[in-house]
Amino acid sequence: MKTLLVIDDEESVRYSIESIFASDSFAVATARHASEGLALALQKQPDVILLDYQLPDRSGLELMRELREATPKTPVIFITAQGTTQTAIEAMKLGAFEYLLKPLDLERLEQVISRAFEASRFMAVPAVMPAEDVADQIIGRSAVMQEMCKQIGRIARQDVNVLILGESGTGKELVARALYTHSRRSDKQFLAINCAAIPETLLESELFGHEAGAFTGANRRRIGKFEQCHGGTLFLDEIGDLTPGAQAKLLRVLQDQRFERVGGAETIDVKVRIFAATNQDLAKLVAEGRFRKDLYYRLNSITVLVPPLQQRLEDVSELAHYFLFRFNRELNLDFRGFAPETIERLQQYAWPGNVRELQGVIQQAMLNASGHLILPEFLPSASGPLVPPEPIAAEPSPIDLPAVIRQALAEQGGRVHETVIGAVERLLFAETLRHSRGNQAKAAEILGLNRATLRHRLRSLNLTVDKVPADRE
Repeated sequence: MKTLLVIDDEESVRYSIESIFASDSFAVATARHASEGLALALQKQPDVILLDYQLPDRSGLELMRELREATPKTPVIFITAQGTTQTAIEAMKLGAFEYLLKPLDLERLEQVISRAFEASRFMAVPAVMPAEDVADQIIGRSAVMQEMCKQIGRIARQDVNVLILGESGTGKELVARALYTHSRRSDKQFLAINCAAIPETLLESELFGHEAGAFTGANRRRIGKFEQCHGGTLFLDEIGDLTPGAQAKLLRVLQDQRFERVGGAETIDVKVRIFAATNQDLAKLVAEGRFRKDLYYRLNSITVLVPPLQQRLEDVSELAHYFLFRFNRELNLDFRGFAPETIERLQQYAWPGNVRELQGVIQQAMLNASGHLILPEFLPSASGPLVPPEPIAAEPSPIDLPAVIRQALAEQGGRVHETVIGAVERLLFAETLRHSRGNQAKAAEILGLNRATLRHRLRSLNLTVDKVPADRE
């Protein structure tokens, strides 16, 4: 039987709540004083406590502190006739589940109490928390993540450069760190640099260093990241934003393991392993003349595709619990877990910002929440209503394959094979997605591809996001 403890010195409030909520499956205990309320809380171990701010023997805030020690998992709903912003802040700081003003809106009160009972029920289930700090480790047990991790294991100890591709926020730097951790150079230096975050005029200096007087403001020699990282590993994030000059120097480093500082003539020999990452389509940048073809081929010898969160929604629960554990520690909070409905809502969202967006949502929800359980209504409005990912559109219009071949041959652009295969793949993938109702996992299984490969091909073919058309009669 559920038990509600009401601690309020107003008899009319105690009577009203008891008469409304008491039933065969719902017990209501009442107390007029703080001391009596604390004794009943220890005796009955109620599921929810309704606590008045003004009590004859001491304030509700003082009693709240005692209740937090006596029954730390019990949701406490504050009610008061003299609410101020400071009172509300103090109550929520102490961990109040909700803060309501008198006269009470009974419909609103019933909703809040119902949520509090639900939270109390979930709090009885032990929370799943990581047994240790897993910072900088890849989290996820989905098939697509297991395949990626197996690939990391195969190539980590091979002393070759690696290109890491994936959408923004998927965790490309974590992949780079995993490759480094399991490499033969794990005892040497690991440095990371975001090529997009450094002004173009300073990027070459940051990478290769400069001599004194090389440019205005260069008062002394600077040692760049390549020299600092000699014998170790350098992670170049957002490689697609490298300037043409930096691309030329990077190509030489990859080919000859040597370079000159900006403004210098001395050739410097280095041995550095390169991990490069980008969320851009490098092949497209090459076609547009914005990225060197020879550098692209040098970087593209081994490629790791980091799947977007939308392709591994089964990992959302584990990731959410990891962030809950982490922010509990960093922000000195005490949340025990998520309501099942919250996890379900999170797993239905498209996550365009990937793991980085999920991290922000969990942090905001924890700061918005009351009690010790993350309920769906605590999720930030910026991410709600959380909606399921939209399927990728099928485009089932037929193609005239002989005409496509003839046109490609007539253009004589050296891309006949690419053009024809692209036309066939576009129709094949579109029809398969229509057949699978937009389910990419099922489509990949039908095609005999992994989901990362399928998504990469869909992006390169520029298939759009929309509703999948119904089967044709």
